[in-house]
Amino acid sequence: MKKRFKRLGAMLLAGTMLLGATACGGGSNSSTTGNAAKSEDSASTTETGGTTSSGDIDTSEHVVITYMVTGDKPDGKSAERLDEMMEKLNAILTEKVNAELEIYYIGWTDYLSNYNLTLAQMDGSVDLVGTASDWIDAWPNAKNGAFLELSEDMLKTYAPKTWESVSQDHWDLCKYNGSIYLIPEDNYAQWTNHGFIYRLDWAKEAGLTDGVKSWEDLTTYFKYVKEAYPDVIPWDSDGTQYAQMANGWITSHSNFVAIDGVCSGALWGGTKDDLYTITTPAYTDTDMMVEYAKLMKEWDNIGVWKTDVLNNTASSNRDDYRIGRVAAEQHHTQTWTDLCSATPSNTIYQDDPDAESGFFYFGEETGNVVALSITHGAMAVSAASKNPERALMVYDLLRNDEECYRLLCYGIEGVSYEINDEGLRTTPEGYNSDTDNINGMTNWWWGRNDDLEIRDATRNWDAIDKLYSEYDSLKIDYPYGQFVPEVDDIQSKIDNINEVYTNYTKQISYGKYQGTAEEIVAEMQSALKQAGIEEVTAALQEQFDALYK
Repeated sequence: MKKRFKRLGAMLLAGTMLLGATACGGGSNSSTTGNAAKSEDSASTTETGGTTSSGDIDTSEHVVITYMVTGDKPDGKSAERLDEMMEKLNAILTEKVNAELEIYYIGWTDYLSNYNLTLAQMDGSVDLVGTASDWIDAWPNAKNGAFLELSEDMLKTYAPKTWESVSQDHWDLCKYNGSIYLIPEDNYAQWTNHGFIYRLDWAKEAGLTDGVKSWEDLTTYFKYVKEAYPDVIPWDSDGTQYAQMANGWITSHSNFVAIDGVCSGALWGGTKDDLYTITTPAYTDTDMMVEYAKLMKEWDNIGVWKTDVLNNTASSNRDDYRIGRVAAEQHHTQTWTDLCSATPSNTIYQDDPDAESGFFYFGEETGNVVALSITHGAMAVSAASKNPERALMVYDLLRNDEECYRLLCYGIEGVSYEINDEGLRTTPEGYNSDTDNINGMTNWWWGRNDDLEIRDATRNWDAIDKLYSEYDSLKIDYPYGQFVPEVDDIQSKIDNINEVYTNYTKQISYGKYQGTAEEIVAEMQSALKQAGIEEVTAALQEQFDALYK
């Protein structure tokens, strides 16, 4: 990456901290228990009760490592379950690296402001920081000196299993100004690409023997449902999916690759055959957008959604899909993995033994599939941490040690989960998801590891594995993970452009516009030009040229 910003003082401080990597400080969040620790790798116990690995890791002083995470702090019975798990986890961490873990929660209310404020205080109150490049300001915080620069030697010494498991290409994607600041969650399969979940058995009844494979197939499907199942609403949309729909259409009819995070409309990006030349298909590809507007008017006339769709705030479409009251849900692949499975809440499979749920993903016609950024979930170390080396040692265990991983992600076996004869995860008798779901309390979204995951017995793995294999055969890695747009001078234009796009896509995506498709698209593109879309595109291109070319 070309250097575009000056190295900050806090990053120089971080480098100084690396020189003292052999002496883990105590700090205000530490206590001295003197417990002996034993690493499961090459570490050996010293005469003084500490631990050494390669002769230079001193863990004789017991420390507390604080893990900062977004999410509401559990209370009541949930908090009791969490405490029970943490007691067992900390006993293992104390034995292996003479440290214990505390969780510091950033509640969901105004979470981003509170998250950044906590980091900016630089008071040593947090050590491990769950972060993300696309939704929790990972790169701005790296730029501002909130995160510690992680040298290769530091990672090899204190997080050796993680270092070995992450490829050099992936480490490179975690660099800012040439230095590593993030540890990627790059060994966990998750897909958040959107599309339509639909009744595959009904699609076959409609003559779509292979299921829905295009937007035109969706039209055939919706027409059939409307005629064959008059009591079923094809898609009871609440009217908020307008931008996702328009983006899905563009993905399905081009090789466009959107840049995350510039605006909610995802207007800017490159193409698979020219990733670093910025384009805006909604503005430049008139024919494609006119075709979209025409199809959405057709869907509106069919009655795919309610006539008051743009004000339909009472919709409970997903729950209604579970029980057979609607024929489709628009969301991402992870949601489909639940809805396609015979869980207790998905009663369509209990009521109808022939029921199946397919997934038409946006980009299916063109094979345009982009993998989720490996820094969609990532771990950083606070630049103010008093124990950065021990923090990495703890992270290495949480990510790679089976016993630690299962406690953190699933809880206590026999209480929060059980494993059946097939090696799949089930819930014990008396399990209460509101109080016993440890995964919903620790929010470990920054180091999940498919090598240690225990598959949920309720999931339809035959269907899921088949779709994931298809994705893997088509996908490209998200190419813009290191791009940090400088938008101070163009933010007002971006805001205006996004507002214009939102106003028009609401009308277009639900067929609620006046006049012809050609007229509404021309009107939208004229308004985008007036709002400054060409100037913003040029400014972003200049930044792309500096970074990538």
